[in-house]
Amino acid sequence: MAAIEKRFSTEIQFQAEGKKIVGYAAKFMNRSQDLGGFIEQIDPQAFTRTLSEGADVRALIDHNPSLILGRTVSGTLRLETDSTGLLVEITPPDTTYARDLMVSLERGDVTQMSFAFVTKQDTWAKEGTTNIRTLLDVDLHDVSAVTYPAYLDTEVGLRSLNQFNDNLQGDVAKSQQRLNLVKFLQLSQRSKSGIVVVDVDNTLLANGTTPIKKK
Repeated sequence: MAAIEKRFSTEIQFQAEGKKIVGYAAKFMNRSQDLGGFIEQIDPQAFTRTLSEGADVRALIDHNPSLILGRTVSGTLRLETDSTGLLVEITPPDTTYARDLMVSLERGDVTQMSFAFVTKQDTWAKEGTTNIRTLLDVDLHDVSAVTYPAYLDTEVGLRSLNQFNDNLQGDVAKSQQRLNLVKFLQLSQRSKSGIVVVDVDNTLLANGTTPIKKK
């Protein structure tokens, strides 16, 4: 089973008129805090596929499946994207825990949302020494009103970062091999022409020999 990751946003409110819970579960291209070795942002198309496929998404409290607030297939959870991010509208049930949440929202005790997802595609880049992860395509699992949103499940992201760094190191090694081969070919050509090579560093060449240096 694919590992589920969780991230949080900072905007949720209760609308007394119509008794709706609304907010942004995610905001596009807003860079996160350091997630333990990388910073993350969400591409505006990250949710397009999962929403168009009619994903069966739940609205929960603190990601607890026993505290359900709404569901897309029943029409009590509406999800859409705009220029800001993933907009959530929940029609909560008439239950004790939902009424308690609405009171907490009105009081300002609960102010944040979180979403759980499985990454289908991401990309990595470096800006100086900073690793930047961009989520390109995700399977949306649930959206939640959260009391403590600060915890972040970044294990999957860190594994993806390690793979990125391994690939990057592999590319550097291949580039060095190509450079060594070019030097070797240049050295061979000059040697055949009777030219003594100067200004060649001490890098071991592709065939395992060392450069000829002027005495």
